[in-house]
Amino acid sequence: MDLLLELLLLATSWIHVLLAPYTKVEESFNLHAVHDVLMYGVGHEALLNYDHFIFPGAVPRTFIGGLSLAWSSYPAILVAQKLGCVRDKSDLQIIVRLVLATANAMILCLIRRALSRRFGGPTSRFYVLLTCTQFHLPFWMGRTLPNMFALIPVNLALYFCVNRGPTSLRPSQRNFDRALALLVFTAAVFRSEVVLLLGPLALQALFYNYTTFGRLFKVGVLSGTASAAATILTDSYFWQRWPLWPELYGVYFNVIEGKSAEWGVSPFHTYFTACLPKLLLSSLPLSILGFLLDSRVREPMLPALAFVLLISSLGHKEWRFVVYVVPVFNIAAAKGASWLSSRRKSTVFGRLCFLVVIGLLCCNGFVTYMLTAASMHNYPGGEALSTFNNLYVAQENVHVHISNLASQTGASLFLHTHAPPYLPGLEVADASAAHNWTYNKTEHLSPKALSATSEVTHLIAEMDTFAVEAVESFDRWSLNTGLRGIVKQGLMDSIDALLHPLRMVKSEKLVILERKGA
Repeated sequence: MDLLLELLLLATSWIHVLLAPYTKVEESFNLHAVHDVLMYGVGHEALLNYDHFIFPGAVPRTFIGGLSLAWSSYPAILVAQKLGCVRDKSDLQIIVRLVLATANAMILCLIRRALSRRFGGPTSRFYVLLTCTQFHLPFWMGRTLPNMFALIPVNLALYFCVNRGPTSLRPSQRNFDRALALLVFTAAVFRSEVVLLLGPLALQALFYNYTTFGRLFKVGVLSGTASAAATILTDSYFWQRWPLWPELYGVYFNVIEGKSAEWGVSPFHTYFTACLPKLLLSSLPLSILGFLLDSRVREPMLPALAFVLLISSLGHKEWRFVVYVVPVFNIAAAKGASWLSSRRKSTVFGRLCFLVVIGLLCCNGFVTYMLTAASMHNYPGGEALSTFNNLYVAQENVHVHISNLASQTGASLFLHTHAPPYLPGLEVADASAAHNWTYNKTEHLSPKALSATSEVTHLIAEMDTFAVEAVESFDRWSLNTGLRGIVKQGLMDSIDALLHPLRMVKSEKLVILERKGA
């Protein structure tokens, strides 16, 4: 039973990758870092071909995540090739994302085992069910956001803190040291906001005598020094800027200079009133119950709540900045769900409590279905470039310009399937097909400038009346018009309206244009 639940965790993360294989601009740095490491290698001369020198982004990001993912994906790519699962470079993107999703799912499985030991089997099982029926965590943990790389060590730290017997008052000194070192590493290398989680956890440890100040200082200094050295040496090399500490640079840019406010400022309460309800769904009310019922739940919850409070003081807010607390809230929610379901055999009220839990899980599933269906149709750039590759697969000497919208919504380097570079030693069909394609992502070119450029044979751009092919994308959900006049509809239309009360509204976002005579 427990093994099946762990397989369910893994399968859920994989399904989200396969249903929505394309990526968006916020994932592009790490995705393209993986692409470049795989295709070009890491030699000094190879760096000249790397994408981040052309599109560096607002602040430099660490290569440690992309480097680790590229190297760990290579064996999986070789296995997939042997099994005949690799047709072109776009399949490599899916494999890379599956590897990342697997790493995150494995840590969640470790947490499930720790919960089984500390809280019992029912709580660990509800933890899996709540996690799998949510949308954001399973959908995003296979995506190459910096936060999803950070999620791996943060969740591993949670495992070390929770993994102990049901009556144990504190984690072992060794496990707590590991958790502390992992959080220091994460804050130094991947996401600096994790320091706001590290601080409350360290204070809690001192207050409850998990550790001593001397031990805390020693572990913090050693892990911090090692982490800083790792990121400075690695990223100074890949960015060719000496010395460079990306996360420290990001803190200076976003916090001290206040540049993050340029991406929008939200009220203090946003994480509590908008982001957490969206991330947690029905886990939110259940987590409140679990928090009140069991002091063992309050132990990991208090640093998590303090973290959300502290990060709320920053003006620019995004749900991904607090995604690290989702597993902690799910632990509390699983305890609340377990307590409610355990009363189903006692009284009528107990049976109602059990039905409430089932209803909440069903609500999770429904919302996740709607969000997943919308997300599957929310990557027009990926859809357009994939359609273009198939449409002109037999044509030589193609030069396609990819618009900014297309680049931001899925037209990644892995989808440049008909042009080098190709992964060394990997035999794929497209490597021998067409070598004369050019994928051009030059920004800020006007339609007039593109028309005057004779080399450009095709465009993937915003709307035009002379399009070869158009690509639609998700806009919103709308009430099925059949429900508004159901009496006047025919029998089959009425049944369809009742079975599908909502319909997806899409509109054409990108088109494929071909130069006349190309």
